[in-house]
Amino acid sequence: MKRKTTVSEPSSSRKRPRDEESESEPEPGNFLSLEENLSFSDTMVALQIMHAQFPHIEKVSIQPFVLQSQLYSSIRDRTQVDRELESLRRDRVLRIFKLNTGQDDHAVMFMDDYLNQIEHVVKRMEVKTQDDRMVFEWFKTHVIHSKLDTSIGHQELCSLLSMGGKVKEEHISLLINAGIIIRQLIDQNMYWFAIPNIGSVLKGLSQGRKEVLSFLNRRKYKEMMLAPLEKKRLRFSPLDMRFHLRDLIGSGHLKTVQTPSGLIVRVAKD
Repeated sequence: MKRKTTVSEPSSSRKRPRDEESESEPEPGNFLSLEENLSFSDTMVALQIMHAQFPHIEKVSIQPFVLQSQLYSSIRDRTQVDRELESLRRDRVLRIFKLNTGQDDHAVMFMDDYLNQIEHVVKRMEVKTQDDRMVFEWFKTHVIHSKLDTSIGHQELCSLLSMGGKVKEEHISLLINAGIIIRQLIDQNMYWFAIPNIGSVLKGLSQGRKEVLSFLNRRKYKEMMLAPLEKKRLRFSPLDMRFHLRDLIGSGHLKTVQTPSGLIVRVAKD
């Protein structure tokens, strides 16, 4: 499935002095505010909007992805989200990845973006021989479209790769070094499928979550109007405030309250 990708203008990720932390600055881009497009009726529409709004991250080449929690923040029926994601996954429109930032954290990436991400990382890798480089083609041809789960066993991985040629342990190491698969800590014979080059972004995701919650917890009523909050810059995350607010609302850490003057974002009580 080919889509024309639209990405917002870069949002600065440089660290700011603490006394500037509460300063509001307009986010660049011509998209509707979060308050104007917080809710959707269809998972695919939500995915496409969030894909278009994915922030440009300086110095990191990463294709847009959406967190499952963000979809939960935008569609009231979580069962509908899960059902529609499963249908899109089976149709190979997208892939779902387990993230190491939390027990229930999952990222969603359109299939063509995922393939482009692999291609970009492989081009930048120093691979000794053409034979070694072929493992990435075997992976794209025989593994990605056959194994739709978030994980795969060593034996099954080797079996699928062998449809392309003779598999060596060095081939598995290349896939790990490229960040395409990650060996599971609990079972060394199992691997997570991964988004290559996402490591620094996930670090920013974790730090940004803490920063947003800390900011709101320091306010008198642990709340703020959504419109000005969305315009604030984050000091410790390359992702923008809109990205984090969708995530934290969907995961239940924040909640929204409708008032005559607009939506309020409030820290959810334990």
